[in-house]
Amino acid sequence: MRPATAALWAAAMLVGLQLTASSPDSFVNLSSQNLSSVPGDLPHTVESLDLSCNHIRQLHRGDFKNTNLLRSLNISWNSLEEIDPETFLDTPLLENLDLSHNRLKNLSGQRYLLHTENLLVLNLTCNKFLTMTLGSEFRSLVKLETLALGAKNISMGDFKNLAGVKLRTLTLSLEDELVYEASSLKDVHAQRLQIALTAQNQQIGHGLFSDALSLFNKLELMNLTGGYKEQSQWLSKTAEIRTSDMYLTNISINWPDLTHYVNVVLQTSIVNFTASGVAMYDLPYRDTDVVKTSKLKSFTARRAVVMSFFFSQEAVYNFFINMPVESLAILETSIIHMTCPKSQSPIRQLDFSFCALSDSIFSSLDSQRIVECENLGNVRRLTLVGNNLKSLQLLSKRMQHMRSLQHLDLGLNLLVYDGVEECIWPPNITNMTLSSNSLTDTVFKCLPKGTETLDLQNNQISVVPSSILNLKNLSSLNLNENRLRDLPVCNDFPILTELLLKTNSLHAPSVNKLDSCPKLRTLDVSNNPFTCICALRTFISLGINTEKMTSNTGIQLLSWPSGYHCTYPEASRNSTLKEIWISEVSCDVGLLAAAILCPAVVVIIVVLTLCHCLDIPWYVGMIWQWTRAKHRARTRHVRPEDLVGVEFHAFVSYSQHDADWVHNSLLPNVEGELRVCHHEKHFVPGKTIIQNIINCVEKSRRSVFVLSAHFVKSEWCHYELYFASHQRLSQGSDSVVLVLLEPLPKYLIPSKYYQLKSMMDRHTYLEWPQDRAKHRLFWANLRAALQADLPNAPVTEVEE
Repeated sequence: MRPATAALWAAAMLVGLQLTASSPDSFVNLSSQNLSSVPGDLPHTVESLDLSCNHIRQLHRGDFKNTNLLRSLNISWNSLEEIDPETFLDTPLLENLDLSHNRLKNLSGQRYLLHTENLLVLNLTCNKFLTMTLGSEFRSLVKLETLALGAKNISMGDFKNLAGVKLRTLTLSLEDELVYEASSLKDVHAQRLQIALTAQNQQIGHGLFSDALSLFNKLELMNLTGGYKEQSQWLSKTAEIRTSDMYLTNISINWPDLTHYVNVVLQTSIVNFTASGVAMYDLPYRDTDVVKTSKLKSFTARRAVVMSFFFSQEAVYNFFINMPVESLAILETSIIHMTCPKSQSPIRQLDFSFCALSDSIFSSLDSQRIVECENLGNVRRLTLVGNNLKSLQLLSKRMQHMRSLQHLDLGLNLLVYDGVEECIWPPNITNMTLSSNSLTDTVFKCLPKGTETLDLQNNQISVVPSSILNLKNLSSLNLNENRLRDLPVCNDFPILTELLLKTNSLHAPSVNKLDSCPKLRTLDVSNNPFTCICALRTFISLGINTEKMTSNTGIQLLSWPSGYHCTYPEASRNSTLKEIWISEVSCDVGLLAAAILCPAVVVIIVVLTLCHCLDIPWYVGMIWQWTRAKHRARTRHVRPEDLVGVEFHAFVSYSQHDADWVHNSLLPNVEGELRVCHHEKHFVPGKTIIQNIINCVEKSRRSVFVLSAHFVKSEWCHYELYFASHQRLSQGSDSVVLVLLEPLPKYLIPSKYYQLKSMMDRHTYLEWPQDRAKHRLFWANLRAALQADLPNAPVTEVEE
């Protein structure tokens, strides 16, 4: 399918496919099914039908008699020669019709269009039309928005029957050598004209090009491979140009032609110029001059690729950055740098989204000294989404001289900030987007002081520092998809009106912190893992009052109640907070104490009486003595024969997600003094994983389990824990050592790990400290727990 045809069909389907969700049969795809006629068993619910790439030669009345809901029909790439005038009598809702790439012959005889008065999109390109003369039936298409046509001759009066139709887009597909009579398009009323070339080295004639410029507000030229010099000449000589927006799409062009074309456009009355899908040849080795003044407001290049291996990248960048326009955008193009203009630039908007820019953007190197750009002082909006930017502090230096900068978008990069060096932002930034980066809590030390709207969505922020002191103007803060565990305090955001905390780690938000946010009106805390316990009662009340509009805080809680669900306790999981009832007695200490103490006193008196009458203290003493005896038996010294076959001090069990910590931290601090068995080194190839686990556990004095959220999701870790727990029964409780790598609430542990829950309840475990100063004591405790006198047997791979 040619690019122009594909674009038209995509536009046609845009409306049609929005309706396909109503039933399973609303969209029917019968493309490339070797059909010679329209099937008679089409479902009556079909709304979008694709019959392209078949061998249908005729359409008859009744072909669509059961499809009165049909809105979109693609019958392109068939062999259509004839269409019955009443073919579409039963499809009153038809909006999109693609009849391109067929064998229809007479544009003035398309009588079937009399029954398609609701058409929005019609594609008749690539048929056998000799002339562009439109029949009177086109007058009935009063709702038509997009029309695509193609013929070998276009003459005066061909479009007179279209004079009453207000089109958005007219597409002319130039097939072979077009014969065009000047002013033939004067009867067309369309906002946009697309001229699509279909043959290699095909060019647009002077008459058509001149009429396009003088009759249409928007002009798009597609699939050009040449003729740029002629077009440049015609552009420069055209006295009156109506076109304000000009587009070049899917073109191949060499650098001299491109720069000359752009320089000519800059000197015309065209306001917006866009080039998409550009393949550039013969790129320069030295700078190319660009005109100094222009009426052009915006220049956009999208998906540009270079076809030359040797050229000066700086010369290419210099041409574009020195253009005298208000808005410059280079999008989806693999540029790695952008230079600084040679003089103060009039550019107000810069957009380099989805390129490959680095932190050196706009800077230059002069005698081993980095020179920052000072000629972008008029830029008000800068968008650098989707690049390779890494240092937030360096970027602040790159932009420090952009005194007019107000809107800055650095989303979807690799940005970090270590909090060491101070950031130097220009003074007037009010809107800043830093979403989808790798920023942590320290980012609040590197923000412009005048920021009013701040987007930090999808980062790694766990807490908002309580003393920031430089965001007094902040009114909107987006912290969605971070790691926050509670609501922030607004002492440093006195006029904050919008706070977004969707998809964080809030279990029981502290509503009292909202007292520090007197101006807050919009709050979103949806999609958080709420624990439905007493601490959540106040927050639930806030949500209910918000829904009833009785909240005295004036805060609107977004997505309530559908976006707020319990994750704990298990009995309430997936229930909305609105459905949860937490009794006041269970949460009020005074009432709860009274309810418990009174019966407790009675029970104590009864128990003491029974103890005295039944001599229970004597029985308790005997049981205690028996328990102590059993304990001494379990803790007696291990005899040497009990260590026969034991080769390792410990077998380490961990999730693969925690492998970095095991290899980089645990093993280096333990293996020097102890012999440690782990699967990556000691599992024997050829044996089953279960056999290897059993062998490792049996040949190790103790088993060390590195606990984390990933551990309890691992099936193999479950097996290792299972076999180690059986060894614990025979060797004693000290054969298992638990290391807690991160907080692991017991309600997050699956029920199949009941042995792990029991161990954590009864035995002390080691917690990995986040404070680096405590690491030495941690390793000392771990080595002490694992220390044992083992036989000096050589340590080999674990074998049966």
